Parts: sequence; C-alpha cells; structure tokens
Amino acid sequence: MTRIVITAPFDPRISADLPGEVVTATEAETGQSLAARAAADPVFAEILADADVVIAELDRIDEAALAAAPRLSLVVACRANPANVDLAACAARGVEVRTTPGRNADVTADFTLALLLATVRHVPAASAWLREGNWSTDDVFEPYARFRGIGLSGRQLGVVGGGAVGRRVVRRAQGFGMRIAVYDPFLAPGALGDDVAHLDLDDLLSSSDIVTLHVPLTPETTGLIGARELALLRPDAYLVNAGRAALVDRDALLEVLRERRIAGAGFDVFHDEPLASDDELLRLPNVTLTPHIAGASDDVVVEHSRLAAAAVASFLSPAPERENSP
Repeated sequence: MTRIVITAPFDPRISADLPGEVVTATEAETGQSLAARAAADPVFAEILADADVVIAELDRIDEAALAAAPRLSLVVACRANPANVDLAACAARGVEVRTTPGRNADVTADFTLALLLATVRHVPAASAWLREGNWSTDDVFEPYARFRGIGLSGRQLGVVGGGAVGRRVVRRAQGFGMRIAVYDPFLAPGALGDDVAHLDLDDLLSSSDIVTLHVPLTPETTGLIGARELALLRPDAYLVNAGRAALVDRDALLEVLRERRIAGAGFDVFHDEPLASDDELLRLPNVTLTPHIAGASDDVVVEHSRLAAAAVASFLSPAPERENSP
C-alpha cells in the first residue's frame, strides 16, 4: 500500500480520503530539514524511510531528505513556488514534484483590499490614536479631520499582474465601483473583461489613484518598481504591496515615502523579515504595515489540502491514454 507522509498542516477530512496509508508528521519543526529531523528522531526516520509520497509546506526536501526516503516517488509542495524542494535533486532521483498553485489566491485578494482600505482610510493610525486616549470632549470632531481619507468609488486601481491573485483583486475592486487598469504583458486585452483597461506600466503608474502589486518574483520582475517608476506616481497616489517585497527597490521606496512624494503606502511584505526594531519603515507615519499575513487563513489549509489530494490522486491513478492516440 502507498504510504503518504504529511508534514504540512492538512484538513483531516481530506487526508482521510487519500488513496493510501496516511501518516501525519506535523510535529516536525517547520523549516527544518526532514533528514535532520529523521536523524534526531528514530520514529520520524522510520516514517520517512517507508514514504512513497511526502506532502510538505515548509520542510526542506533536500538531498539528505531524499536519501532518507528511498521509496519516495512524489513530493507535493503546499505552495505555488516549491522553494522548500531541491528540484534538481528530485529530478536526479526520478521524484516528481507537484505544487498547489492558487491555494491562497482568494484570501490574499481579500487581504489586499483590507490593506488597501486600511491604508487610504488610515484605520491603524486612527485605532492607535483612540487607544492612546486622545479623543476628548474638547474637540469631539478632531478625528474626523485628522483621519480624513479617500473613497474608492470612481477611483482608478492599477493592478500590476493579472494572475490568480490579481484577477481576484480586480473582481473585488469592481464591487467598490473602482475603475480598473491592469499591466500584464502576458495577458490578452479583454481577458479580464471589456471594462478593464490594459495599460503599459508607465501609463498605469502615472494615471492610477492606487497601485497594487501581484506579479511573481522572477529575475525579470525583481526591482520592477524602481526610482524611475516611483517618480511616475502622483503625489496623491497610494502603493500597496501584499505580493513580494523585492518587486520594489527598497532605497528608492524609502526616499519617496520619507519625502512624502506619494500620499502613502501599505505593505505586508518586506525585504528583511521580520523587520528589525530600528527599520525606518516603522517610523514613517504614512505607511500601514502588517507582518506578512495575507495568506494567514484556515481556508488556505483547506484549499491546499484539496489541491494536494488531487495531485496525489492523479499521480497514483493517471488518466488512461485516449484510444487511437498517436
């Protein structure tokens, strides 16, 4: 019988229906090499030694882990980018690797709108001001003036990247009555609907009230938003990034925020995580910050469990070849 070892958080209702003997090993420390865990824990080593399939989220599947799992034939990484898997080592051993693309697309899109609203309506600053006891009868309307923000209806949202998350952000923003412009050189005009404008990056940046970033991090997109691009943003524009920090040049970004050349920004991702206590971003009043939690939802576990289960089922029971196929 196929032995499936699960080290990722997993929906028990879905694991119960997997086609094989399921062994849950989520007590392994996240981020630690599976092989290192196996060497320290004979019980875990025994489980890994008989594994035909491993489903992992953060645990490293490296050469040492593969050596400890001689029967392994499939690795499912519960993430879109299998950064925890040594793809070359798997290929050399004939181990197939599959992923769970789009597992957190919906909740990330939800969070993007939450971060966007919190940023343009100054929600964190207003909450902190209230908790500090600043609201007084001397001027009961002070917060109304102090935390005045913009509405979304009729504003242009510039979405950089029209993939799984970006297209979901588009749909949600349309519900707020926003005009949408998208930059995605791989997306055909009209792919997101006739009411979505397709612009080049410069035009999108210079014409949008709010810009949100949703492209994958690749060598081509690293530093996509640099000093030249940031200079195209209007003084009353906002930048939101719940995607990848390295899409934006950090030094250029800090300069723009420091000099208040844009209205503000909201970030869930950072070049160095966690943020150091002396990071300048923490001192900038025109920035809303959250600690990389866009995907922090139990719904993500359910979705990646569903996608992983489908990957295992299709691997173990491949579709039959069509009759008379060449």
